[in-house]
Amino acid sequence: MSKNIYKSSEIYIGRIPIGGSNPIRLQSMTNTDTMDTQASVAQCIRIIEAGADYVRLTAQGIKEAENLNNIKKELRKAGFETPLIADIHFNPAAAEAAARIVEKVRINPGNYADKRASFIKAEFTDKEYNEELERIHERLLPLIEICKKNKTVIRLGINHGSLSDRIMTRYGNTSEGMVFSAMEFIKIFRAENFNDLVLSMKSSDTVVLMESNRFLVSKMQKEGAAYPIHLGVTEAGEGEDGRIRSAAGIGALLCEGIGDTIRVSLTEDPEKEIPVAKEILNFLTGDAARVIDPSPALSFKKRDSLYRPEVVVCDSGNFISESGDFYKGEVLTFNAGNPPVISENLKSEIILNPIFDEDDPVKLAVDAASLLGRYFILKQPDGICITNRGKVGGEKLKEISFTILQATEARITRNRYISCPTCGRTKFNLQEAVQKVKSATGHLTGLKIAVMGCIVNGPGEMAGADYGYVGAGEGKVHIYRGTVPVKKNVPQEEAVEELLKLIVEDQTNL
Repeated sequence: MSKNIYKSSEIYIGRIPIGGSNPIRLQSMTNTDTMDTQASVAQCIRIIEAGADYVRLTAQGIKEAENLNNIKKELRKAGFETPLIADIHFNPAAAEAAARIVEKVRINPGNYADKRASFIKAEFTDKEYNEELERIHERLLPLIEICKKNKTVIRLGINHGSLSDRIMTRYGNTSEGMVFSAMEFIKIFRAENFNDLVLSMKSSDTVVLMESNRFLVSKMQKEGAAYPIHLGVTEAGEGEDGRIRSAAGIGALLCEGIGDTIRVSLTEDPEKEIPVAKEILNFLTGDAARVIDPSPALSFKKRDSLYRPEVVVCDSGNFISESGDFYKGEVLTFNAGNPPVISENLKSEIILNPIFDEDDPVKLAVDAASLLGRYFILKQPDGICITNRGKVGGEKLKEISFTILQATEARITRNRYISCPTCGRTKFNLQEAVQKVKSATGHLTGLKIAVMGCIVNGPGEMAGADYGYVGAGEGKVHIYRGTVPVKKNVPQEEAVEELLKLIVEDQTNL
């Protein structure tokens, strides 16, 4: 797979180089309490042994940041030299403490020194806007000096829905706002001659993910910057849905040469994320790379809101649409032995037909989503048909096809569930909560329901969800309608019932 539109600069995180011509690196994040040293160490080891190049841990306060030192010492004592990353929200003091210990610190420009979006309309004059930027610059100086002294890398992690009030007033909750938030911070770091940066633009919406990363690359190239880019789909969920959503979004960008490090975010044990990330990379960079489109980045196709690509089946060489009619349009076949020729502007009325020889349904789902995701994100083809010569066939191929369309927002045929992968900030069993919410609402159609572990990832990062189930503390949940918490501090045992009650009331009143 050639990196044909963006060549990042090389930096080192600990002893491991990323960017440039280096391999794409893998990471995951612990979900243990960072104050529980032994549990955190044990989970770090499981993640490392699964194949991670880096491990990230949350540090919500100074005491958690300082305990990273104990975790690091225990890992080194056990023979593991894997670089550690501290995940910071809201707390510059925690970032400064962690930066003396770990190899990389992730900060969020939306809440590091700025006021996080309240989703209440506010106005900033140009003078007020610039004064806020100056204040942010001053607040970043201590972190910059510490990172220079300790050779600590900083990741600017910008998440859709987690922008500051100041950015939201100018750009809204948009891809443009995400990129301008990043560029403001880049300008500050460059002014201080600090360039050990990694950038990330994340969203649970694969369209926003692709738009924001493309725009970031364009802006950086115009500014003469080339920082490594970390990829991930936030709140991808769990099971097959989570794997396909992650593969579609990450694969879409990797196919265009964007991405130096990735994380697949699943609401599961974090070590289970690494095999999925490995499969995406193995498929796109191994023998199957011969099917990857070598052309420049495809354009977003202007389609109306009724864009509904069909799921087509292949029967004895004939392509049959959902209506039962024979498909007479063009079929674009992806076969490793015969790579397709793809123009920059795909014609309409094209069915994408990858041909696989696969016995593992999970591997097939990840590979198909990695390959086809970007075409449906960009609204290019009119249909999908997955052909498999292995043991996976029939209804499973149709199920995977519908899930790819759902993950890319090309066609919605059931509820959309987004859920965060959990971390040390989560104070209840999120995996169990996701299953209960799905069970209680699975009979409904077309809703976007978010299940979030803590207030950091909600409400903003729910990215347009109709309803939200958001952790509010030990055993407590806020129930959201959109971005508004309508039921607060609901006991966890009653939260799913209260969520369903709210949905039913709303639908009754339509």
